[in-house]
Amino acid sequence: MNPQLKKGLLEFCVLATLKKEDSYGYQIIKDTSSVVEISDSTLYPILKRLEAQGEIESYRVEHNGRLRKYFHLTLVGQASIDSFLADWPAVMGIYTYIRECNND
Repeated sequence: MNPQLKKGLLEFCVLATLKKEDSYGYQIIKDTSSVVEISDSTLYPILKRLEAQGEIESYRVEHNGRLRKYFHLTLVGQASIDSFLADWPAVMGIYTYIRECNND
């Protein structure tokens, strides 16, 4: 997949994962692996950006004697997902156009 296209979709994959349940970095990577490959070095800047934008919130929970940072989807994050889904028909229109032009 084109890296720029992939980059634009990763944030929405993370938000969708957090819609299911609160989670932490490694688990988010594991949960999204069936759809898209994402590394630690890619995920953590995304999480930081989403948190700065108010789309997610973080909190810490002790796990095996260590603090684990969990992330939670906010209402702003849910609105982002809703907006993405509302825009999808326009994206599909572009896809269809490119596909039809390619078949000529």
